[in-house]
Amino acid sequence: MIISAKDRRRVARRRLPRWLFDYIDGGAGSEVTLRRNRAALERIGFVPMALRGAAAPVLGADVLGFDLDFPVILAPVGMAGLVSPAGEIAAAQAAATAGSAMWVSSFSLAGIEQIAARVDPARLGFQLYVFRDRAVTQDVLRRVWAVGIRTLVVTVDTPVTPLRERDARNGFRSATGISPRLAAQMLARPRWLYGAMRRSDRLVGNLVPYDMGANLFAQAASIGRAMDPTLDWDDMARLRAQWKGRLVIKGVLHPQDVARAATLGLDGVVLSNHGGRQLDGAISAIEALPACVDAARGRVEICVDGGFRSGGDLVRALALGASAVLIGRPWVYGLAAQGGQGVADVLASLRDGMRSTMTLLGAADLTSLRAMWPMCFQTSSIPTGGDGACVPDFRPAEATA
Repeated sequence: MIISAKDRRRVARRRLPRWLFDYIDGGAGSEVTLRRNRAALERIGFVPMALRGAAAPVLGADVLGFDLDFPVILAPVGMAGLVSPAGEIAAAQAAATAGSAMWVSSFSLAGIEQIAARVDPARLGFQLYVFRDRAVTQDVLRRVWAVGIRTLVVTVDTPVTPLRERDARNGFRSATGISPRLAAQMLARPRWLYGAMRRSDRLVGNLVPYDMGANLFAQAASIGRAMDPTLDWDDMARLRAQWKGRLVIKGVLHPQDVARAATLGLDGVVLSNHGGRQLDGAISAIEALPACVDAARGRVEICVDGGFRSGGDLVRALALGASAVLIGRPWVYGLAAQGGQGVADVLASLRDGMRSTMTLLGAADLTSLRAMWPMCFQTSSIPTGGDGACVPDFRPAEATA
């Protein structure tokens, strides 16, 4: 029986080829930041208040134009559809049915037109990588607007792709085709292989019009070369002037970047270290959150991602001032384990866990939850694992310079 996030991860590991599981599950370098994401959340303890009459807390929120039944959004995950024949369309449908939303990756297997034809665009955002070839970027923007999507999320923390040791060990990092090693791992998962061979979308659908490779591996190899590493704030200002919908940047951790985004008139930021997949040694989003909330001064909405696995984790971030939480690996594990139903189960588990945690804390709604910080929370340093290093002391906003 699949019950917990750990169960879904375990099933996904059993069903997927090693190179694919490690691509999704792994992080950059020695995965210090990957561990830190979880450690920083786990050391925020609850100090509940009793007799508060909060048996039916209100979870709904309006975040960046999305009417959410609870403040969770499926994060963009490149090539996530490869884990199941159900693909990104099933994940987006599960999110819409749950009253959540999905921000579609530039590198999804299902093209944005396919997804928007099956899911209400009001439940979709689009994550953009800016390419060196600005004509390609402009055409992507045209297509996104044409299907009715009005929230654009620009990822800004990927000027280069760092060493991801698991990918290198599997021979996936530099692969442009199916090597004998990758083929052997695929043959070891016949159920997955059968599903993969039956599907028609074995390319990154959003990039098919731009001739970036004849197969998925060739596309993956060319994507890094295609992205523009010189992207700067002037580019963001030009994009703000062009894009008439809501504009969000994803992949910032510094309060000065949040303040700059607000000054440019952006609508939101996602505090993120890319799930521990970019700068190994970076702090977690939950650690960055208090100072960034201060820097925003209510001018931009702040979302977070990185290591969130339970309703209790959501409550921690929302109490510190986050508008919503993005989840990445959990929904991909769910998709790998049970297709669209697995994604639905992940969202239901998070919603129910958030409701019960707020009830036990004594928080009737998100406003009262935020008013409980820091009175009903306690922080401490704990080892991140591995080398035994500790996360620095976490401090609430009013104590942060």
